Amino acid sequence: MYSFKPSEEQQMLIDALKRYAMDDLRAAARDAEEEGQLPIELVEKGWELGYLQASIPEDYDGFGERSAVTGVLAAEELAYGDLAGALAVMTPGLFATPILLVGSEAQKKAYIPPVIEMEWKPFTAALMEQKFDFDPNDLTTTAAIDGDSVVINGEKSYVPYADGAEAMLIYANLAGATQGFIVPAGTEGVVVGERQKLLGLNALPFYTVRFENVRVPLENRLGGADGHDFAPILAASNVALAAMAIGVSNAALDYAVEYAKDRDVFGMKVAQKQAIAFMIAEMGTAIEAIRLLVWEAAWMIDGGNPEASKQAYLALSGAMDAAMMVTDRAVQILGGHGYIREHPVEMWMRSGRGFATFNGLAIV
Repeated sequence: MYSFKPSEEQQMLIDALKRYAMDDLRAAARDAEEEGQLPIELVEKGWELGYLQASIPEDYDGFGERSAVTGVLAAEELAYGDLAGALAVMTPGLFATPILLVGSEAQKKAYIPPVIEMEWKPFTAALMEQKFDFDPNDLTTTAAIDGDSVVINGEKSYVPYADGAEAMLIYANLAGATQGFIVPAGTEGVVVGERQKLLGLNALPFYTVRFENVRVPLENRLGGADGHDFAPILAASNVALAAMAIGVSNAALDYAVEYAKDRDVFGMKVAQKQAIAFMIAEMGTAIEAIRLLVWEAAWMIDGGNPEASKQAYLALSGAMDAAMMVTDRAVQILGGHGYIREHPVEMWMRSGRGFATFNGLAIV
């Protein structure tokens, strides 16, 4: 049975991330959203806390071991501060963590150390495609083996920091299976489009990327020439996003509760109104229930349980619904104030709505 109490090491990491999330990410979130840019020194400060490095073994220049449970605890704390900032700090993990999970030994030794050394660098990954019925297990971006090379064609969206990426991990359909391919910067045929304009996450730069007969060595296929199982990558992404959805939801709930306790309407506190009290209770119940589901899915991943992928999907499905419900109700509780930018709940509602389309934007 798993424990509900973090270990000493986990608690130290959580405490450090919580301080950063509130003192730095939350404090800068509104300006970054309005200006459309996260200060690089803000991202660097989060990177220096060593969240990713602590999940990489010493053999690959890290100083810890990967734990999905630790990862979801960290992801929730970061997203509680600001989702865009959290995703920015975690972006290099989109490249390094899948290599750690299913890469060949040669790939791990060659590609992980440059990601985690010293300063934050824009290593990224491209999974999402701009189609109504997007399915990460049925991609339209294709890969074809041609001798000792792989040729990639297609288009991706929601690729963070694609304009300056030092390398990308591209997912494509190879003979009916989703496979990852390491594509270094400067590879011919990679065309980065204009920055995308989204409902939320305006502080984080996303781009469309086209792949026009992009040719990479067969050895750049994640896992080596024989490829890899995509399920562990997808499960690790699903629990990360689910944890971040809980972080955003909890931020909205806490803010709404404090507002309702302080705000007077017709001679009484908003929180004393029965309808509001019931609403707050339902919001809190949803968060606590889904958080336990996320923890269980992460625990199953760490234990190698064959049902982990299913549980991770259920966790994300529940977290997406909870985020939309909780953030929407937070706006309702603030009344007219919920719709103006003086308060962050409208920003959290826009972020909450996006989780249904954030496939592959985080991984633990």
